[in-house]
Amino acid sequence: MPRFLSLIRIEENDALSGGPSPELVQRMEKLMEEMTKAGVLLDTAGLTPTAQGTRVHYEGGQLSVTDGPFTESKEVVGGYALLQAKDKAEAVEWTKRFLKVHEEYWTVTCEVRELMEG
Repeated sequence: MPRFLSLIRIEENDALSGGPSPELVQRMEKLMEEMTKAGVLLDTAGLTPTAQGTRVHYEGGQLSVTDGPFTESKEVVGGYALLQAKDKAEAVEWTKRFLKVHEEYWTVTCEVRELMEG
């Protein structure tokens, strides 16, 4: 069965300083439990802010290393979900459900991409 990585993009500067509401956490836990029982959700995690990250860049045979925050980035990867689904359409449907548990003031984009196997 194909696997898909859903990259969760957020606007880091607009993220709530207090984190997600307790209601969002409750809805998210319920959805994650449902996805796990369905055998769809293999792994998920949030990422620390870019201020704690490091970019390693390769260009023209040269490496460069830059510590965060990455102020030139408006939208950053804030987490991921590794899914196993029968096809991309199913992975996208689960991703839509993930986005719909958020309150309306959130701005979140998920990029669903199939993993190349073997």
